[in-house]
Amino acid sequence: INTFGGAVPAEDGESKDDERSAALARRARLGDYDEALVLEQLARNRVFLTDDGLAKLRKAFVIVVGCGGVGSHATAALARSGCGRLRLIDFDQVTLSSLNRHAVATLADVGTPKVHCLQKRLEQVVPWTHFECKNQLFAEKSAASQLGPWADGQKPDYVIDAIDNIDSKVGLLLYCHQNGIRVVSSMGAGCKSDPTRVFIGDISASAEDPLSRATRRKLRSQGVKDGIPVVFSSEKTGLGKAQLLPLPEDEFTKGSVNELGVLPDFRVRILPVLGTMPAVFGLCVANHVMLELTGYPHDYLPSKSRDKMYDGILAQLQGLEERVAKHHGFEPVGLRIPVTADDVGYLIEEVWRGRSVVSGLASRLALTRWRKPEGEWLDTRTPGQRADKLQLDELVCMTKDEMLRHEREVLKGGKAPKEMYDKDVLELVEKRRREERAFRAQR
Repeated sequence: INTFGGAVPAEDGESKDDERSAALARRARLGDYDEALVLEQLARNRVFLTDDGLAKLRKAFVIVVGCGGVGSHATAALARSGCGRLRLIDFDQVTLSSLNRHAVATLADVGTPKVHCLQKRLEQVVPWTHFECKNQLFAEKSAASQLGPWADGQKPDYVIDAIDNIDSKVGLLLYCHQNGIRVVSSMGAGCKSDPTRVFIGDISASAEDPLSRATRRKLRSQGVKDGIPVVFSSEKTGLGKAQLLPLPEDEFTKGSVNELGVLPDFRVRILPVLGTMPAVFGLCVANHVMLELTGYPHDYLPSKSRDKMYDGILAQLQGLEERVAKHHGFEPVGLRIPVTADDVGYLIEEVWRGRSVVSGLASRLALTRWRKPEGEWLDTRTPGQRADKLQLDELVCMTKDEMLRHEREVLKGGKAPKEMYDKDVLELVEKRRREERAFRAQR
């Protein structure tokens, strides 16, 4: 019988096989296993990584946080490749619906903790690997112990973030960043289907992914805007593609939908997942960790850098503010605006999702004031200095052509935005501006 209370009873033969495998693993971890057999099993990795690289991997201690679709494939790949020590952290159990994407779980594992499922199945493949299972929810307050050293004092060489809860993910990444622990993070594999658009790059470059956007935004509020490698998909959503599904209407009539979550603050909507994509993400994460730990040369194809675009948009905004100031009778020479290229990137990508609020177009973008400036919008208290009092939530994203028309009709002509744009545009602007103000209040 499944010792963790699973729903599917095991056959006697299977149970005895598991017992024999566990006994072999215990002996192997104590050194009762022929080294020649280990090297034979790892022969292909050995010739690829060299003896020195393989030795580093076999001595490595890697922590995997989140052992679902992404984390299970990352764990399996690292174990099969010879990683010596693996600490697995996950609070959840194997479910029937997770079998479409879990790397090693079987029907007999349904109802068992994911971490124990991984250890049981993988030690049948690599009995010499040392596993430490923590059937726990990762939490920032317990990060010091969960991400702490192995029993003999060895510190983690790498942490893999395969969490799909935003607050837990941010807490993990922030802790690693602040404590100098190398970490790689998997962004969202849900609703993705194109493996050719999966990239490894800095978190600041990730795009077209709500999970990475929310993660970036929260990390930014803590002062972290780059320096964390992530696996992400640049695939755009489109007509006929999978979307996050709403709960059935009858669930709302039963009471608070928050009670339907596994834990407080965990999402309760249904996220469609094509089983192959978490595997792609997990293997990319494991590949990155192996290359990093062994010192194998890797020069990833860079994701499209938009820094030059941000610099151009900032220059356009500077010119726009100077023209508006001159139109209203102020001397524009030397006018300073309290906006940086980093602010521009944040507004374009995080607030306005890389699209014009008017047309939804994503090319030739610009930022502009939404309303005509009123009151004392220039600070001239310091002699020789003219400073614009522009706030980030006053700026909206448009195409350059739309911005020029907006400048002419609204910022100089005196029209109100409601005279220029339809209800959908007005509502979207207010929604995004409210989000920005609420986010800024949390910084």
